[in-house]
Amino acid sequence: METWDNVGGGNFLHMRCAVHILNLVMEGLKENDESISRIRSGIRFVRSSPVRLQKFKNCVKQEQIESKRQLCLDVETRWNSTYLMLEYASIYRKAFDFLETSDGGKFKAKLSKTLSVPTDEDWDRIASILPFLKFFYDATLRLSGSLYATSNVYLQELVAISKMIKKKSESSDFSERFMAHGMKKKHKKYWQNVDNMNLMLYIAAVVDPRWKMHYVKWAINDQYELDKSLELHKMVMDTLTSLYGHYTSQQTQNMTNPYDFVDMASRDMDNFEDWHDMAGYEFEK
Repeated sequence: METWDNVGGGNFLHMRCAVHILNLVMEGLKENDESISRIRSGIRFVRSSPVRLQKFKNCVKQEQIESKRQLCLDVETRWNSTYLMLEYASIYRKAFDFLETSDGGKFKAKLSKTLSVPTDEDWDRIASILPFLKFFYDATLRLSGSLYATSNVYLQELVAISKMIKKKSESSDFSERFMAHGMKKKHKKYWQNVDNMNLMLYIAAVVDPRWKMHYVKWAINDQYELDKSLELHKMVMDTLTSLYGHYTSQQTQNMTNPYDFVDMASRDMDNFEDWHDMAGYEFEK
C-alpha cells in the first residue's frame, strides 16, 4: 500500500496549519485592543439583563435601525468571533450612542469603572479594520472546508492576502497603514524562507486545471524577489519531476496482467442491482 512517507522521502508530511497562519490578522487586532475592549464592555452591559437588553432595543427602534442581527460576545482567543462581534455591533453604533444619553447615565457610569463608553474614535477605528477582518474571515471559511478539497486553493488565498496587505500598506489612512505593516512583518516571517515551505501547496495548484504551472510561476514571481523566485520555481519543477518519476515507476510495477481481466461477456446481466453497474458494465465491455 502506498504511504506518504514513501513519496518524496517524507518531505511533504509536515504542513503548517493553513488557517492558523491566517492568524497574522491578530497583529492588527493587538493595535486596536482598547477600542475593541470598550465595545466589548458595551455589549456585555447590554446583554447582562433582560431590562438592559429591552432598553437597548428601544434605542434601536428610536434610531430606526433595521437589522435582525443579534449582539454577540466573542471568545477573545478566536479572532474570527471577534470579527463577528464587531461587525454586528457596528450596525448598532447609533443605538449605543443613544443609550449613553437616555438611560440616566447608568451605561456610562458602569463602563467608566473599567474603561469608558465606546468613543467616536473607537467606532471609526473598528470601521477601518472590519474590511481586513472580513477578508481573513472569508479566507478562513474557504480553507476550513471539510466537504471539498482545499489545498489547491491555498496558493490563491495567499496571493490575494499578500496583495491586500501591500495595498493597505500604502493607504492614506494611518490606522490602515499601521495595521498592514504589522501584518506584513508577520507574513514575511512565515513565507520569506522558501526552504521551509511544503511544496505540495504549489503542486496542488499545478494539477488544478484552472491554474496549472503558468499561474504558479506568476504567483511565485509576484511574491518574491528575482533570486528567490528563481530558486522556488526550480524547487517546484524538481518536485514535479520527482513525483512524476515516482508514480510512473509505480505504474510499471503495478501493471495488470492482461490475462487477469475478467471476461465481461460471461457475466449474467440479470445479476446487476443498480443502473450504475449496468452502465459500468457496458462501458468496460
